[in-house]
Amino acid sequence: MIRPKIYYDSQTALICLENTVNMWGGTVYPTATVDEICDGAHAMGLKVHLDGARIFNASVALGIPVHEIASPADTVMFCLSKGLGAPVGSILAGPADLIAKGRLYRKRLGGGMRQAGILAAAGIYALERNVERLREDHDNARLLADALGDVPGVRLRLPEVPTNIVLAECPVPAVQVAERAAAAGVLVTDMGGPLLRLMTYLGVSSDDVREAAGRLHGVLAQLAA
Repeated sequence: MIRPKIYYDSQTALICLENTVNMWGGTVYPTATVDEICDGAHAMGLKVHLDGARIFNASVALGIPVHEIASPADTVMFCLSKGLGAPVGSILAGPADLIAKGRLYRKRLGGGMRQAGILAAAGIYALERNVERLREDHDNARLLADALGDVPGVRLRLPEVPTNIVLAECPVPAVQVAERAAAAGVLVTDMGGPLLRLMTYLGVSSDDVREAAGRLHGVLAQLAA
């Protein structure tokens, strides 16, 4: 990845944080925890990179500005796609010297792009209009979790659902559920073993969630029979 690679040509040790945490169901680091980690790292001469692919989800969940979450880290990356709804794109932010290295490595890794104004415009639109609406994704994820929680044998890893990711343990292998669900028109992710990941995002309405939950009920009932 370009983000950690900007540190590779130095002897600087690096700590990478992720906020929200994808594999832990979209959980959010409390700001005090981030501050403590970053302060400790800096005291030992370490740099901190924040993988904030869904940092705006964390901002909405915590009710604080993104810059307050990101400021203790040395560099931060966030996605313009995913919840913000742009078709493509990520932003790397940090000190000017590291950003210059990032541009160099981006080109070396084949990421050079010309005439990118249309994509940049989509990213600007997403930042200006699609941040506060992330609350809808969080609400829809909780709606989905509530619906799945009624299915016999299904256990939610995080019943409170902090942001837009639902992790559910199924009574049968998740790969079977994912295959049957896809055939029923619902896309979910097999995370290995019994674990299934479901996500809400721009374009998925509460009605869509109810419809998807109903189809998943049917799929799980058939597999459990």
